[in-house]
Amino acid sequence: MANHAATKKDVRQSAKRNERNRYYGKTTRNAIRDIKAIDEKDKAAEQLPTVSSMIDKLARRGTIHKNKAANLKRKLALRVNALGNK
Repeated sequence: MANHAATKKDVRQSAKRNERNRYYGKTTRNAIRDIKAIDEKDKAAEQLPTVSSMIDKLARRGTIHKNKAANLKRKLALRVNALGNK
């Protein structure tokens, strides 16, 4: 590790960002898992905007790629809409 003050600060900032990104990523993955486990369309449709918002925030922060966010939201929407057909 370098001895420059700016480099030390950059390491601290990087560690803080990494921890924050891991927290938000894990929280979002848990929300996705929970919405996939719901069998009733009404409850799933109620949760979908919240989870979609969480995914959008990850993409905006740069934690995940914007196309990955779009793919995740699409798959969730298809899954929720398919619940009504059963």
